[in-house]
Amino acid sequence: MGRGVKVAVIGGVFAVMVGGAGYGAYNVVSALDGGGGSGSSEAKSGPPGEDEVAETSEKFFTAWEKGDATTAASYTDNASVAGALLTAYGEDAHIGGVEITPGKAAGTTVPFSVKAKVSYEGTTKPLSYKSTLTVVRGETSGRALVDWKPSVVHPGLKDGDTLVTEESATPQIQAVGRNGTVLTKEKYPSLGPVLATLRERYGSKAGGTPGVELAVRHTVADTPDTPLLTLTEGKPGKLETTLSASVQAAAEKAVKRYGESSVVAVKPSTGEVLAVANNRQDGFNAAFQGRVAPGSTMKIITAAMLIDNGVTSMNGPAPCPDTATWQSQTFKNLTNMKPNESATLANTFLRSCNTGFIKLVDEKPLTDSSLTEEAQERFGLGQDNWQTGIVSFDGSVPASGGPDRAANAIGQGQVQLNPLNMASVTATAITGEFRQPYLVPFDLDDREPATAKGLPQGTASQLKQMMRLTATQGTAVNAMSGLGGDIGAKTGSAEVDGQTVSNSWFTGFRNDIAAAAMTEEGGHGGDAAGPIVADVLRVGG
Repeated sequence: MGRGVKVAVIGGVFAVMVGGAGYGAYNVVSALDGGGGSGSSEAKSGPPGEDEVAETSEKFFTAWEKGDATTAASYTDNASVAGALLTAYGEDAHIGGVEITPGKAAGTTVPFSVKAKVSYEGTTKPLSYKSTLTVVRGETSGRALVDWKPSVVHPGLKDGDTLVTEESATPQIQAVGRNGTVLTKEKYPSLGPVLATLRERYGSKAGGTPGVELAVRHTVADTPDTPLLTLTEGKPGKLETTLSASVQAAAEKAVKRYGESSVVAVKPSTGEVLAVANNRQDGFNAAFQGRVAPGSTMKIITAAMLIDNGVTSMNGPAPCPDTATWQSQTFKNLTNMKPNESATLANTFLRSCNTGFIKLVDEKPLTDSSLTEEAQERFGLGQDNWQTGIVSFDGSVPASGGPDRAANAIGQGQVQLNPLNMASVTATAITGEFRQPYLVPFDLDDREPATAKGLPQGTASQLKQMMRLTATQGTAVNAMSGLGGDIGAKTGSAEVDGQTVSNSWFTGFRNDIAAAAMTEEGGHGGDAAGPIVADVLRVGG
């Protein structure tokens, strides 16, 4: 009986070794003695103890320092994936001379600092950074193991990423703003992904020569490498952008008011993007690429549709009852909003009365596609043809029947926009002309800007006046107070599945600058996104 068990265990060990999982000699001993080297025949359970955390992390660090990727990976709970990245660390990234200094453990989490050297073709540069790891109990083995995450190896790594050191695919760029100020991710942190994309697209066109870099290589499509360390300087090419250093600085500071926030500012008379900033943990450029419901800021487009189709006008009727029912779905207004059956469109707009818009969406000659046509033909949205210079989403306002036809009109339903789109909507609303937003000159790569016929001047003048009233007498008063000049705004909040708090939206203008912001915190538009936009307009306008 005992012989049979012993043979089975030995066979199991050889199966692991032959299979190339990279467990090594330590695992032979572990398998024979029951795991963890304790001599116990039963796997342990529960969170690892202090001694186990110290022992596992020490063994992992020691193997990593020696460049023994296979052994280091064997102390993790995902040996094959860990082994591949740790191997690339030494071979593809050319990182050696690793010295790891652990900090004081907090429970099962161990902070540590790394000092190393990156060497490539005779050039060596020091590398240092900090990271953390967590020790967990192996589900089947009962061993104390490092909970594998790529960020253990470097905090800039996510799933699927790896590290490489080589001559860069494209030269570095020196991005400059409209007044000649050099724009760097160190000074303007949320520009990091934007600058990386501009380099990827225009580095070879800006006149520079490539250098050698240690970089994070991402597997996500259209995501350029993220440089971490420059070993050999290339010659950066100069790339002119439309960004304003002062407006960008204000935008960077403004989005820090709330987490998961984004803002874009544009120059309505030209379409030039003056600022783009995000305050997000994931590094996603939601300001340009987000796809979320815009809430009541959508009423700018809906009001334009009503005016252009002769349904009503700024001073025409738009009654605001307590509730409005459209095809079995009942819509309500914000709490404590008083009904006004004799309201004009201007009054319904400045108070952001949902029911006033819902009551009008079935008026002739409106159809299920009227809002879509207004968005596409007048505001240039939803045709997937914007050429900003980087990846962007130009909105979606699909033709919708049933309850979504009404929901779309107040920025819910199937409508998806982002701050770039909404800043452009405001620019079109106040000038009457659609000018596609852009970050770098069109002639740099012969891009063709998207076009739309814009608004009749009568419609634009009414929209601008209604936005002025909203900023001075309506829901945007508090956010816009203290701003001089010609000002206007529209607030919005959008309910999102899975969120307990509505997304906050705000778009506004001051003289020849339009800005729009969205934040997943704060609820009502005037309370959260409003101050973000106001801060940008205060500097830019």
